[in-house]
Amino acid sequence: MSTVTAAREASVTNRSPSLRKNALGFPQLLAQSVALISPTMTAVLIIPFAFSDAGQGTWFAYFFATIMLLFVVAGLNQFAKRSAATGSMYAYTARGLGPAAGVMSGWALVWCYFFIGTAGLCGFALMSAQLLKAMGFHGSVSPYVFFVISGAIGFTIAWKDVRLSAVLTLVLEGLSVLCILALSAVILFKHGFVVDTKQIELKGANLKDMDFAIVVCIFSLVGFEAASTMGGEARNPLRNVPRAVIWSLLLTGAFMVIMCYVEAFGAGHEHLSLGSLGAPLQTLAGAYGVSFFKVPVSIGGMVSFFALTLSCVNSGTRILLPLGKHGFVSSKLHSTHKTNLTPHTAIGLYYVALLCFVFFLHAVGTSPLTMFDDAGTLAAFGFLFAYYMITIAAPFYLRKLGELRPVNVVLAMAGCLCLLVPLVGSFYPAPPWPVNIFPVLFVVYMLGGGIWLYALNRRAPGTLGAIEGSLEAELQESTEPASDVEHGARVGLAYPAIQSATAGS
Repeated sequence: MSTVTAAREASVTNRSPSLRKNALGFPQLLAQSVALISPTMTAVLIIPFAFSDAGQGTWFAYFFATIMLLFVVAGLNQFAKRSAATGSMYAYTARGLGPAAGVMSGWALVWCYFFIGTAGLCGFALMSAQLLKAMGFHGSVSPYVFFVISGAIGFTIAWKDVRLSAVLTLVLEGLSVLCILALSAVILFKHGFVVDTKQIELKGANLKDMDFAIVVCIFSLVGFEAASTMGGEARNPLRNVPRAVIWSLLLTGAFMVIMCYVEAFGAGHEHLSLGSLGAPLQTLAGAYGVSFFKVPVSIGGMVSFFALTLSCVNSGTRILLPLGKHGFVSSKLHSTHKTNLTPHTAIGLYYVALLCFVFFLHAVGTSPLTMFDDAGTLAAFGFLFAYYMITIAAPFYLRKLGELRPVNVVLAMAGCLCLLVPLVGSFYPAPPWPVNIFPVLFVVYMLGGGIWLYALNRRAPGTLGAIEGSLEAELQESTEPASDVEHGARVGLAYPAIQSATAGS
């Protein structure tokens, strides 16, 4: 079989659908990553869970988790500062470890964004119920109503304009964080600021007790890579994407450290058990005599979870675009709206799949809170896989460029060691049913994707070569955007592009 025939059978096309170029600046890219990390989610739901293990050392667990993930960012940004394209982490991994590894990394990210999007829908329903309660409404509204509201509005915005999505995400998450910080100021200063020596001295905390808390903290911080999926729509991507990735982690990490301190301080001052609080900020607002904060905090949680799902759909569809282009999923997903320049088909599929999933689970008796917890746990395995792949790929990529230094190897090794903490923590001690089978579900999903990729390449031996050539062409083009040329940042590939299987036989 000739390479030309193989390429045709692989259904890999070099024609890319049009996305809106130069649409997203640094603030919008930062918002994309921050929304996917969703610091509000941690403040309103997750911190008590971590506190139940780490106690007075919870703030330190978040600080340590942030430092650990910076090693992953160091590897990711080796790619981001040299090239950018739609669904970049998929392309980045392929450049370091080959097209098969890239496709599997993209496949894992589709899993991540689907389940985090599910958590966003469930969080929106939970915070909507909290809002109604805070407003004095004691009736019952079905979660189905909230699922549909979030899904319908999110689909409309994502389908309409990526700039609208980004700006709205920035505004909503920003307002939510400001509201929470205002309540935090009341908690810290209402009775005069006093340093919480128990927390500063990590009283009663030890490494053994913080093991699982650190796992929770790391999973609270995943999503910083989301800005890289929008590389094809970014302005000056070689500068703005890596900045957005690292600043999203630093800012949200700092916010979570502050909120851990505030919530532990506030609960301790009022003799409350933080680890047992299901809605810590609403409870503290009432305890500190500022119950009026319950309404804005609930609204902040609602809009933050809405932005989380929107960010997941935006990121996930930018992964499906190249997967559709390379024949791994339906080529219909490799298309954009002629006017809006958004991946409308993939966006519609994502939202329909999300709504069908939460509708089904709730219909069989699963509560939104249980769905929220389980979806976050399921997503974590996909993030771990993708982060391991990008961390390992970085030194291989730099070696191909002739730029590998010992420090790059050290950083990659440190990143892999740090990722062992959440990996081991996910299995030991053994979690209860059904969480104990979640790793198996992820492995089955990944095996299915691997078998499908093998079958595609077996049927058309030029598939992987065509994918590699297509990625090279796309990334070669992405290193020379007009904005970078204007800033004198024209970057060329340091090694020859691998010939596409669509080249002459």
